[in-house]
Amino acid sequence: MSEADEAWPARVSAVAALDEPTRRRLYEFVVRQPAPVSRDQAADAVQAPRNTVSFHLDKLVAEGLLEAVYERRTGRTGPGAGRPAKLYRRALGQITISLPDRRYETAAHLLADALQEAQASGESPRAVLDRRARELGRELGREARPTASAPDPRAAVMPALEALGFEPRAEGAAITLVNCPFHSLARQHTELVCGMNLCLLTGLLEGLAATGVTARLEPAPEHCCVRLHPTGPA
Repeated sequence: MSEADEAWPARVSAVAALDEPTRRRLYEFVVRQPAPVSRDQAADAVQAPRNTVSFHLDKLVAEGLLEAVYERRTGRTGPGAGRPAKLYRRALGQITISLPDRRYETAAHLLADALQEAQASGESPRAVLDRRARELGRELGREARPTASAPDPRAAVMPALEALGFEPRAEGAAITLVNCPFHSLARQHTELVCGMNLCLLTGLLEGLAATGVTARLEPAPEHCCVRLHPTGPA
């Protein structure tokens, strides 16, 4: 999941960096330009001292909001051409924060990929979606599977669910998922999205090799539609 690749503290820090007014104005100026900008250009744009501007621009680079590139703007090359200038432009990455945690991009990719495959194969879009969601869950589970230092796969279930934004809560032997990362989609397309979610979490448990845990559809108000139970009769 692209929205889970970055650690939560880093994403919060990057967004918080824009709370400083001069820094925010610099960011807005840089991203609106058609080409990378120099420190002098940025200083002129926000009417701030060059040293102050340099500090803020480099802070934005450190937070992953901008990136620095080096270019010679004179067009000259070779000896005597001078040092390349340090320029700034928008970073390629994406930083998003939502409270509660939402993962709509994940759902969008699954739905778009399923529709595309169904059109090519003639298979039911719903069947393709459920299969792809389960495959994605297995992949994520394998990535989160404990190492030899933590051999019990069940020990990784709660952290893996937390990393995916489900806000798991142990309630006796069961695990309740307090947050649905696909909340608004699930409200409008309940059967489709909850089915996808069940397949995703089933695949996650398979990837973790957590054979002692099973995912079941158990819709509850203000909770995810899926609940996890110890393996056994429903």
